[in-house]
Amino acid sequence: MGEFTMPSLGADMDEGTLVEWLVAEGGEVARGDVVAVVETAKSTIEVECFESGTITELLVEPGTTVPVGTPLAVIGPTASRGRAPSAAPAPVLTGPALTTPLVRHQAAEEGVDLQAVHGSGMGGRITREDVSRAAHPAPARITASPLARRLAESLGVDLASVKGTGSRGAIKADDVRAAAGAAGEGPAPAAPAERAAPAGPPPPPAGTRAAPPPGDRLAIARLMTRAKREIPHYYLSTVIDLASALEWMRTENGARQVADRLVPAALLLKAVALAAREVPELNGHWSDDRFVPATGVRLGTAVSLRGGGLVAPALADADRMPLPELMATLKDLVARARHGRLRASETADPTLTVTNLGDQGVETVFGVIYPPQVAMVGLGRVTDRPVAVDGMLAVHPTVTATLSADHRASDGADGSRFLTALDRLLQHPEDL
Repeated sequence: MGEFTMPSLGADMDEGTLVEWLVAEGGEVARGDVVAVVETAKSTIEVECFESGTITELLVEPGTTVPVGTPLAVIGPTASRGRAPSAAPAPVLTGPALTTPLVRHQAAEEGVDLQAVHGSGMGGRITREDVSRAAHPAPARITASPLARRLAESLGVDLASVKGTGSRGAIKADDVRAAAGAAGEGPAPAAPAERAAPAGPPPPPAGTRAAPPPGDRLAIARLMTRAKREIPHYYLSTVIDLASALEWMRTENGARQVADRLVPAALLLKAVALAAREVPELNGHWSDDRFVPATGVRLGTAVSLRGGGLVAPALADADRMPLPELMATLKDLVARARHGRLRASETADPTLTVTNLGDQGVETVFGVIYPPQVAMVGLGRVTDRPVAVDGMLAVHPTVTATLSADHRASDGADGSRFLTALDRLLQHPEDL
């Protein structure tokens, strides 16, 4: 018997909102199965189960916000084992009503006659949700994720008119977008008073993510404020000649299908991962007043979300991943991050994060370290600069690479070795 709890999906996460169950009571799950969707202050994450068994009870309804560590579901042995759960309170039969002491207590508080309640749990067991429905049959409670509620407000959609497609009819963000799109097919003319009103910002088009509320940015701001206050940052930068790397990439891409072609970001990320393996002082976490080096390189990649906000999914074992695989994984992660479909394992415990603002036109970026990590690499846009080659002046594509590092875990010499390794690796792209 075990509990599936609200996971911690980042150092700045104190609570999360259960958006959707992807399993039902009585269903069997295996370790690694995605069982729920959780919304944090920064993104929506698919959460995996870390043990196998049978979902004996769902404890939290979709749309509920709970602290990290709160039990969300009870997992018992699989039916094939032929034994009942032993750790949780045993179901108690009172007349024809199969239930638990906790549910009996809730029924007593709410004045519900358990003999008249139909149980929806395993074997007809009465759950807390059954008691709640019996105690409050009307008006019907609208179950919707916080993201769906915010989106409905911004698009002017009445949630009561939306049909939910989530677990037990919960309304998801996609349901709201669909309702908004259907309503927008034949808009009525605006009334005179509406025409006279000042025009506000247009609502986001259907299919896009609504802008996050101020709390999202505040959560990130609080963590970054603490990071700057508690972490003794030091900063280094260097300009790297990318002529060899980009020429090699063009040759490689000439033999590839368009969908499989590499982009400069893939080369840069692979080189960062290999440099991190060479300089382990920058790859790990600061925990309990000491540096704990990581056993592998989980490279966090900062992704800006279309509606605002930031998330950093991790490329696991990026130093050992072949370039084509890294490229495909990167494209997949970015796409799912922007659609709010990352998995918990993809956001957990990056050992070093890269922020790349080159597509925003920025040449140099010095990042703030994301605790408990001890370093962040910044990459700017690729730009042509004059460089000296064999005593001659030439114009080559270059990139400015920066390092923000924690002085408790490393020093300037370590940081210099890292940037030097990064430069060297990019001069021999065939070895990446």
